[in-house]
Amino acid sequence: MTSSYITVNGLNAYLAQPEGGATAGMLLLPMITGIGAEIRAWADELAGRGITALSWDQWRGRPSSDETSFDELAQWGGELVDDECLAEQRTLLEHMFTELGCERVGTMGYCMGGRFALLLGAVEPRLANVVAYHPTVPLPPRPNHTTDAVAAAANIAAPVMMLYPGGDDLVPMASFHNLRDALEARESAASIVHLYPGAEHGFTASFRHDNPVNKAAFELSWPQVLAFIDATTR
Repeated sequence: MTSSYITVNGLNAYLAQPEGGATAGMLLLPMITGIGAEIRAWADELAGRGITALSWDQWRGRPSSDETSFDELAQWGGELVDDECLAEQRTLLEHMFTELGCERVGTMGYCMGGRFALLLGAVEPRLANVVAYHPTVPLPPRPNHTTDAVAAAANIAAPVMMLYPGGDDLVPMASFHNLRDALEARESAASIVHLYPGAEHGFTASFRHDNPVNKAAFELSWPQVLAFIDATTR
């Protein structure tokens, strides 16, 4: 397995891939901490399983998000523009299909990245799957959330796996129900929807695993997500 930071048409990204590359790929869309240690570890794990993983840098080269306060990260998040972010993600996806030699590529996002995974799934028919971990789809939408995530979910052509924490303090249960109903109304592809009662927003993040409910939710969900990725990208 090899890994490195790369630049694709001016965009920063983190690439992890098996020796010799792979035909299976996943475009990772990070949580608020960007391509910090957590997302790099998940990318490396995928590469160790024979899957090329390319991680989008939504902060566009700003200093390491591992060293940035959550208040500042939240301020940066309010500056993101949906259409611009989707264009960047599609540029990276194109790079995976062409320069990296991937034949089947899915996308997986966490928190803000989970929302973007749903949006990207709606506009990118080449995706082999969409995985949305605790997508940040608050009610009412944030001012810069100009694209309707529920409408997007209804238009995804690929199989989708969405995982929601029942104790989410940022995304109300009504939003989860809206997303679930939109996914399950589709007739063209499978929807796998998980609910983890009591788990908190961002339960995948290791710093939240002091709460045993979050740790148990991640340990139960992650092997199933990996199996879903294998089944849809191989």
